[in-house]
Amino acid sequence: MKTLNNISIPHPFPYQGSKRGIAQYILPYFPSSVRCLIEPFCGSAAVSIVAAARGLTKQFWLNDLNEPLMELWKEILERPNELTGDYEKLWNQQYSNKKEFFFRIREEFNATHQPHHLLYLLARIVKGSVRYSAEGKFNQSADNRRLGMRPKTMRQQIFGVSTLLAGRTTLSAVDFRIVVEKADKDDLVYMDPPYQGISFTRDHRYYNGLSYDEFVDVLQIMNEKDVSYIISYDGQTGGKTHGKLLPRRLSLKHLNIHTGRSSQATLLGYNHETVESLYLSPALVERLDGEERNFEKESQIQLEFARI
Repeated sequence: MKTLNNISIPHPFPYQGSKRGIAQYILPYFPSSVRCLIEPFCGSAAVSIVAAARGLTKQFWLNDLNEPLMELWKEILERPNELTGDYEKLWNQQYSNKKEFFFRIREEFNATHQPHHLLYLLARIVKGSVRYSAEGKFNQSADNRRLGMRPKTMRQQIFGVSTLLAGRTTLSAVDFRIVVEKADKDDLVYMDPPYQGISFTRDHRYYNGLSYDEFVDVLQIMNEKDVSYIISYDGQTGGKTHGKLLPRRLSLKHLNIHTGRSSQATLLGYNHETVESLYLSPALVERLDGEERNFEKESQIQLEFARI
């Protein structure tokens, strides 16, 4: 488990685009009172897990259009013992021929969508880098240098997450619009949608894409309803910018979250810093202003922390 300010944070599975590494930079922009934290593009739900560990809210809503992923989440929260037992069986069976076994389980998963199959695949692929074919088939290969998370460790992680979220979390696998339409003024919506420029490529990193204009239109509606939300959407690595900024007409507070060196760039011999964009909605800024929050001070603290 990852430790954040002496709190052990469980991590259920590696997943492409997870905000596990920067959750600590996002939490300072939570208002002091949140009825329900809503993640319409939850993935590995890294922000909700850390928020639960910190006691920042008591209710959660996890949603993702990827139905097999949400079935896995249901097993994590409702049947952790059975899930980790099934995972352990798969993990032990792979020793005969781990490469062949991985492809067999991948084929079975694409046919049946069994949650423990998905958990095993996520544990075996390179850096949780999920890929789907144009037909929606899971098509990523395994990192054959590793066997995936050991069963004992997986059990600790899964039970840790289940303890934090079970009994107070709503799960769904619907279009994000349906979820955000039900957000109340006392809620907080955290959105980490598919990043620009990679959602509609041949090698799909996400189960479903989302167009820039489509997303902006929904944000405008949320503004009109005074919904508090935070968005992770674009950013920079070195001198390269990923995607265009969200439009000024939305009146969002745009912050740069300095997260340190890019691990991918470091592997390639470069010393590039990663800067993530964080956007706060007008309603959220108003709530935080009422609590006399200092955005510039928070940003400076993050910058200094990243340099350590």
